[in-house]
Amino acid sequence: MDSSPHASARALEVLNRTFGYPAFRGHQSAIIGHVEAGNDALVLMPTGGGKSLCYQIPALVRNGVGIVVSPLIALMQDQVDALLELGISAAFLNSSQSLDEANATERQVRAGEIKLLYVAPERVLTERFLSLLESLDAKDQLGLFAIDEAHCVSQWGHDFRADYLQLAVLAERFPSVPRVALTATADALTRTEMRERLRLTEAREFCASFDRPNIHYTIAERTDDKKQLKKFLQNHQDESGIVYCLSRKKVDATAEWLCAAGFPALAYHAGMSADERRDNQSRFLREDGIIMVATIAFGMGIDKPDVRFVAHLDLPKSVESYYQETGRAGRDGDAAQAWMLYGLSDVVQQARFIDGSEANEEFKRAARIKLDSLLGLCETTACRRGRLLSYFGEAVTAETCGNCDNCETPPEQWDATEACRMALSAIYRTGQRYGAAYIIDVIRGATNENVRNRGHASLPVFGIGKATPERTWRNVLRQLITHGWVEVDVQAFGALRLTDAARPVLRGETPVMLRVERMEEPAAKSGKFTKAATAKRSGAPAPDLSPTQQRVFDALKAWRLDAARANRLPAYVILHDRVLVEIAETQPTTLTELHGISGIGQAKIDRYGSAIVACVRAMAG
Repeated sequence: MDSSPHASARALEVLNRTFGYPAFRGHQSAIIGHVEAGNDALVLMPTGGGKSLCYQIPALVRNGVGIVVSPLIALMQDQVDALLELGISAAFLNSSQSLDEANATERQVRAGEIKLLYVAPERVLTERFLSLLESLDAKDQLGLFAIDEAHCVSQWGHDFRADYLQLAVLAERFPSVPRVALTATADALTRTEMRERLRLTEAREFCASFDRPNIHYTIAERTDDKKQLKKFLQNHQDESGIVYCLSRKKVDATAEWLCAAGFPALAYHAGMSADERRDNQSRFLREDGIIMVATIAFGMGIDKPDVRFVAHLDLPKSVESYYQETGRAGRDGDAAQAWMLYGLSDVVQQARFIDGSEANEEFKRAARIKLDSLLGLCETTACRRGRLLSYFGEAVTAETCGNCDNCETPPEQWDATEACRMALSAIYRTGQRYGAAYIIDVIRGATNENVRNRGHASLPVFGIGKATPERTWRNVLRQLITHGWVEVDVQAFGALRLTDAARPVLRGETPVMLRVERMEEPAAKSGKFTKAATAKRSGAPAPDLSPTQQRVFDALKAWRLDAARANRLPAYVILHDRVLVEIAETQPTTLTELHGISGIGQAKIDRYGSAIVACVRAMAG
């Protein structure tokens, strides 16, 4: 039985009046009640699951100011603007401000005029800011500390921020102030590290399901990435999305190619100037239909709800990276696509990154394990969602999800025992000194100068697989690496070497079944906007709007765009699409009726209510 206190009546009133929601979802009530009562919490909740409310509402109902530690300086302004739109007194302190602006914000905080203050971790650690916190604490004016994106404390993770390691100072100096650490992505190792480094060993853990049922997962072998990407994007015309690439060079080239092909694409990576990154990010957040081509430098904290797809042109570093990056799609609960290409070169490249890094052997070993888990997700013939959830320790109740490529079109398998023996033998007989391309040349009997000069044309393995296409051999070698029978020797320029586990395969003692490579990817489901917000999470089909409802919806979108431009805000900060859908369906013609729409609080009604009602009357009349 759940023994934690649930959210108070005052907290529920704030949810209703300020945020416009009728009831808490999932663990929200228990988390809010727990923090309201002054307790520490560790919150793991998927993107779009309502994490922000878990610290915003306790901060609003407790005495004093809630301090939100966030690594996202570039997004703090947008986060604060969204709160101001709700009538919440919020501000931020970071290095983008002038000294006068920072001083003015600090005066407001001291005067009790701010309820939520967003700060960068490096600002928290300064003596000036710690002195400000001490003065507030002395007056019982520190409501709570929220450490957002708390997985950044993990030295094993790709989002590691050194400043997060020192946030234990909050527990040391302010032991009576409740702390809540929140993340959407954390495996068991990361959770342990979060507890230890943030001094949250006694904190209660709240872990929601990692499942994002509205996201459709597709992972395909790379054949021609431009052709494949273009075909995928043709199903997402006029929709916002993110395309991730591993290198800055590939980001620039892909964005340029997409623009030339008629797609509205922008680039984002750490090699660009701060002004360029800020301008492109702002356009992505504020405009519809923009495709952001980016490295992993882009994305964390992006609150845009209508991202309809996330595409990976290169293999991420881990399952956590993949989950976090794909989780930026479909925050509104509507249908979204997670689509990824990968190939043998990705496996070799990631192995090279790991072994070539300056990290210690313990870190490299952990990175290899994470890469192996990701490759297992790519190569699995079972449900991808089930494999993903199992990685995070979540029990899977169904064998198929019906919303991934493997469930829709189950992959075939073939008896690859002899092919694997041929490939392993070729690697061994050529001295375990060559990469995949050369091994394939030997197997297929290529008579190029390299093979002749090294004397490998006389080996018994030369040409034994000439009847099999090169693409199939690349598939075999990739899966040999994935299964752990072959490893990449980065020090020897990507040479393939047999592992001890390969011996029974090479001797024919272990039968091997491999995935049949798909010559054509399964047709992707459309990520087009579906209308009923109530049906989104259940996966039930959503009804289309009637002609009258569609007119109202279109008029509301046009009004929202004008309001967003006038206030210099992203359109979704004014109102989410799902709110416009509900308005179009119910067609409220009075402010009283507008109160019943989920997601419209009192501040929104005061500011926009009359315009919304007038819009409905004009279109529905």
